[in-house]
Amino acid sequence: MKFYLIMVWYILAIVNTYAQDISGIVYEEFTKTPISGAIIKVENQNLVSLTDASGAFYIKSSKDSTNLFITALGYENQEFIVKTNHTVYIALKQNNSNLNEVVVTANREASLRSQTPIAISKLSAKLIDETKANQVFEIINKTPGVIMPSYNNEQHGMSIRQPMGTSAYYLYLEDGVPIRPLGVFNHNALLEVNQFVINSIEVVKGPVSSIYGPEAVGGAINFIMQRPTPVPTAKVGVQFDNWGFRRIQFGAGAQLKKFGFYIGGLSSKQTNSWMASSDYDKTSLNARLEYNFSNKTRLIGNFIYGTYYSQMAGNVDSTMFYSRNYVSTSDFTYRKSDAYRSRLTLEHDWNSHSKSFITLFHRNNKHGQNPSYAIRWNPVSSATNDPTKARGELNSNDFESYGFIAQHSQKFNFLNSKLLAGAVLDLTENTYWSYLIDLNAQLDPSNRFVEKYSIARERPDSPIANYNGDIKNYATYLQYDFEPVNKLRFSVGGRYDVMDLDYINNINSTSGNIIYQRFTPKIGATYEIDKNKGVYANFSQGFSPPSLTAIFRPRPNTNPVEFYTNLSPAYFNNYELGGWISFLKNKFYLDVTAYQMDGRNELLNIRQPDNSFDFQSAGKTLHRGLEFGFNAKPTAEYWFRFGGTTAIHRFKDFKISDRPNDPFQNLAGFDMPSSPRWTWNSEFSYYPKWVKNFRTSIEWQYLSSWYQNQINTVKYEGYHLLNYRVGYKWKAIELYANIMNFTDELFANSATRGNNLTDRSTFNPGAPRTYVMGIQYNFTGKNKIN
Repeated sequence: MKFYLIMVWYILAIVNTYAQDISGIVYEEFTKTPISGAIIKVENQNLVSLTDASGAFYIKSSKDSTNLFITALGYENQEFIVKTNHTVYIALKQNNSNLNEVVVTANREASLRSQTPIAISKLSAKLIDETKANQVFEIINKTPGVIMPSYNNEQHGMSIRQPMGTSAYYLYLEDGVPIRPLGVFNHNALLEVNQFVINSIEVVKGPVSSIYGPEAVGGAINFIMQRPTPVPTAKVGVQFDNWGFRRIQFGAGAQLKKFGFYIGGLSSKQTNSWMASSDYDKTSLNARLEYNFSNKTRLIGNFIYGTYYSQMAGNVDSTMFYSRNYVSTSDFTYRKSDAYRSRLTLEHDWNSHSKSFITLFHRNNKHGQNPSYAIRWNPVSSATNDPTKARGELNSNDFESYGFIAQHSQKFNFLNSKLLAGAVLDLTENTYWSYLIDLNAQLDPSNRFVEKYSIARERPDSPIANYNGDIKNYATYLQYDFEPVNKLRFSVGGRYDVMDLDYINNINSTSGNIIYQRFTPKIGATYEIDKNKGVYANFSQGFSPPSLTAIFRPRPNTNPVEFYTNLSPAYFNNYELGGWISFLKNKFYLDVTAYQMDGRNELLNIRQPDNSFDFQSAGKTLHRGLEFGFNAKPTAEYWFRFGGTTAIHRFKDFKISDRPNDPFQNLAGFDMPSSPRWTWNSEFSYYPKWVKNFRTSIEWQYLSSWYQNQINTVKYEGYHLLNYRVGYKWKAIELYANIMNFTDELFANSATRGNNLTDRSTFNPGAPRTYVMGIQYNFTGKNKIN
């Protein structure tokens, strides 16, 4: 018996001597954020580990010194020699090849771009950081096929497979959760984004309603926010320009055993700008908290608060625009927002093939404005025959939402397949009111045009719209991916949405219920020809009900007043075919996508002969184009990208009037206004070896001409823009400067005109040459291995 006890003691001693612990954390080199799903292998041993959601791994080894091989999707492979009984920190570099990019917006989970049959682009953390943007449109415009025109002070339009404008056919998300609810007009939702805590941006071009639901028609923009960092990090900086803009910003994060956090904020201010009456203030604060119950279960909290106030300078007429006299006709218009959003997510990995999450969310938004676009003036007022009178409006659009998103994914060995199922519930209370304000119009000496508007009196006794709406959006979705043969992967799915609206229209003291519902399918396939090239095809459908502000706005020139409660929801059939190729050891990468999107019942704001606007959702539209992107990184010193689109956006059959005296009853065959045929954005960056941590780049953006009106009688010539950027890091200090619109090009972000011969063009001018400067302190804590 004593002999056996001695043998057990001896064996345990050997195990204790040779079975050594290796633990560590794998994180992204640039952002310092953890990398989940990285594979850790031990040389000459049958030992493998996967990093969890916090980037952590744990391995037992029989050697004191061990070679580790680390691989992760989208990153360069690494090899490290480590000592056992130590915790190591391993930083991975992103892979140069876009083929191996990992995206989450395709299905709310990490997947390879090359296995995703949709047109999706990713703007990396490095690109965002080096852009040093004053406003987020400077980043978004780097996406091939995307135009985000600036309307000053973070107010913006959008164009993804649609004309430039303010339509609600785009979905804006933070970590996969819509910033605003369905049915509440989501244009300018990006006012509420804190750009200093954005880790990366994923842009889907074309409908993704099958996963994300209505409004994801032209595309979806998902902001992936910064996570807690395994090594302590902090940054603080100031940024300013020569036109009175200044911003202070900060961010800090760390992982403290099971608890991690990241907090970031900014405060922006604009005074005395190149455009008169365009001051603004913005404050935004984000906090993310993570708690790891185990390596399989984690709880994530996100809290976002922001306030925004901006004067709305609006457009200028052609005389002011071409003389560069950027003086608004109104100095009283404004837009303001007070927004709070929170999310609580519980994630659980059942095993390596099965995972689930549920996200509870809350939104509270108060939005008010005296909008410049609502000002109406006619040379001879039909009501008063007095051309010195005009009208405007005040409005308020407030909402509060509660809801959840739940999803489960399951992988199967059968056909290397994966099933994804989810459900959504979004409950929103929406309150809106708008009333008339009388304006005085100061005319030019010829009495033909307005030089300045001023408020004569507010008219709360003359309401324009006033309603209360309870919106219930509930949906379920499924997606199944499978490989019937090697390298050919199919993705089939769909989502069923219901928007159930109970309303009270306080204008005519009516109430009722409206229901919009639709199933939106998709089917796509990718074929990997070899590891460097492949093709994909996709059919997807987009769906968008009209927003409440459209439904309950009075129809012009009706007595008794009529509303738009009979508007039909819009839907779009999207067909696309694309391919990609990487060559010369991933130093060069090209992707191309051809698409056609057929719109039905597309909701448009149609200009009438008297220059009023009428919502209409009848007829057919065509959106067809070719999107292309090229990246080249022949050496570590040089990087070049070129991306853009050529497209047409056209009315196919769009009846706008039944009145025989109107010059146009149907817009069939006309190009849609604000639709340039060619757009591109290109950039060349240089990182010289002889000056470490120095960078410089030049960017070229081009938009071709577009029609200003619906009947295609007048064009705007388009523009070329050059932007230059330079930066240098010395230890923890970073200095940088941007010259935006380097050549001081005269250009407009929008140019519109009525259909009458006597109408004049109005322009939303772009900024003249702008010098941006900044300094930032970047702190990174110590780690064992870099």
